[in-house]
Amino acid sequence: MKYFRKILRYALPYKGYAWMNIVSNIFYALFGTLAFVSLMPMLKVLFDNSKKVTVAPVYEGLTNFGDYFEDYMNYFITREIEANGELSALMIMIGLVIATFLLKNVFGYLAMFFITFLRNGVLKDLRNDLYKKTVDLPVSFYSEKRKGDTMARISTDVLEIQHSFLSILELIVREPLMILFTIIAMLAISMKLTIFVFIFIPVSGFIISIIGKSLKRHSDKVQKEQGFFLSILEETLGGLKIIKGFNAEKIFNAKFQESTSRFFKFSNTLLNRQNLASPMSEFLGIVVIAILLWYGGSMVLVEKSLPPEAFIVYMGLAYNILTPAKAISKASYNVKKGNAAAERVLEILETESTIKDAPGALEKEGFEKAINIRKVYFKYEDEWVLDDFSLEVPKGHTVALVGQSGSGKSTIANLLTRFYDVNQGSIEIDGKDIREITQHSLRKLMGLVTQDSILFNDTVKGNLLVAKEDASNEEIIDALKVANAWEFVSQLPRGIDTNIGDSGNKLSGGQKQRLSIARAVLKNPPIMILDEATSALDTESERLVQDALEKMMINRTSVVIAHRLSTIQKADNIVVLLDGKIVEQGKHSELLEEKGTYHSLVKMQSLI
Repeated sequence: MKYFRKILRYALPYKGYAWMNIVSNIFYALFGTLAFVSLMPMLKVLFDNSKKVTVAPVYEGLTNFGDYFEDYMNYFITREIEANGELSALMIMIGLVIATFLLKNVFGYLAMFFITFLRNGVLKDLRNDLYKKTVDLPVSFYSEKRKGDTMARISTDVLEIQHSFLSILELIVREPLMILFTIIAMLAISMKLTIFVFIFIPVSGFIISIIGKSLKRHSDKVQKEQGFFLSILEETLGGLKIIKGFNAEKIFNAKFQESTSRFFKFSNTLLNRQNLASPMSEFLGIVVIAILLWYGGSMVLVEKSLPPEAFIVYMGLAYNILTPAKAISKASYNVKKGNAAAERVLEILETESTIKDAPGALEKEGFEKAINIRKVYFKYEDEWVLDDFSLEVPKGHTVALVGQSGSGKSTIANLLTRFYDVNQGSIEIDGKDIREITQHSLRKLMGLVTQDSILFNDTVKGNLLVAKEDASNEEIIDALKVANAWEFVSQLPRGIDTNIGDSGNKLSGGQKQRLSIARAVLKNPPIMILDEATSALDTESERLVQDALEKMMINRTSVVIAHRLSTIQKADNIVVLLDGKIVEQGKHSELLEEKGTYHSLVKMQSLI
């Protein structure tokens, strides 16, 4: 229950609905009990067994309420029979029974009506917080976690909590009240018989509790496995071309089927234990009823200490306990399942982000002088990716980072945008450590174009508005023109309002990259970071994209991570990296004259 208590805070904004649910449940339980008690006067009339009372009884306090109620009903029946006959009295008693059952069901509906707003409200707020947390957590978090597992937690685990939420409110309010009111009515009819019956109820409860002890553990396995096969599905959809191209369908089918087989096994164990709750509790309840029939029957037939109509109503009340008792046992199992789901959801919600704004962090408005990377050391796991790395990027300059794969080029882009924090050293903008600047204002200063064109299943316009939410159509078209993208966007069926498909797959690679550049242009930041923006393109597309990049970099400070060296020959400073260290730097012509590492790289690409 410790996880559920943490989830309960999400119910606070909806406490008005919770109180209305509780009030409705109180009346539901009350009229649910009275519905059976109201059968007694009707049965008395039917069996002609009502005691004739001609004088109205006097109320003597709560302790004698049972006798007062019975005497008053007998007095009412006596008067009605004398005035209008037995059939009229019977019809009134039937009307009373119908009214109590109607009120029970009306309040039952109202209880469900109010709880619906609470449950769905908790579901909405939990998902919103989970999504917000998912976006807030650093990029490093998702290099360790499977995406499918996160998706499972936001979808199925939250839904499990929602179902359990209803169960716990039934557990706390409606069903216990129904049992309480029913027991009061049973004690009022026969204390001796009630005490006898309740000797057996703790035994039944103990047997039912044994079954549910392992449910949380089995539920956790089911939910983890669901996250695993969702991850396989997400990877399959993302890499479908590779799977088909390498005829790897068999490998992925086998992997998915292994996961679903485990899910099948875990689900069967969980559901079989859960399904055992209802028949077991019903059987134990019937055993108690059978004992009740034997002992109560002897009180009616042998001892003559209990009227037949009272015993029939008592039997109805005893069976009336079975339904809430079954619901409680089922709800307790649901709570155990929900607790496992809550644990998985809270694991994300309570994960502390390693990238945080410092207390009193500065809201930086503009970029004035330079970016300084000072004696930076950084590693993703065990080995240093950057080792005592220092670099200055003056305002308005274009600095290109080149080197072999794994030399640390893209790591610098990740550190500049603060997707990761340095282990040692500092990165400063205008002399201010970026860890002392708010993430929002830091990233507002920067535009990012990556090697993989990250686009969304939206229109051209929708994809560009990510950069500037309030941009006009004219601004969007101007940005597209700068990025050499307007020529193909203008030919699309609906222009900028054309949907480009999942990840922009309705477009070619060059078109997608030019849209990514247009998005960065629309943002109009003073600092531009280009992470191998042309490496995945054909020659024609590269020419168009390179032209767009050059137009975009005019009057901007740019950090260009380059694979194709033809794209960075005009850079103010070319920095050559090897194993996280700078081995050479200078202009293109200067580095060629040195005939060092850069010269070798250029020669390999046949540029000289």
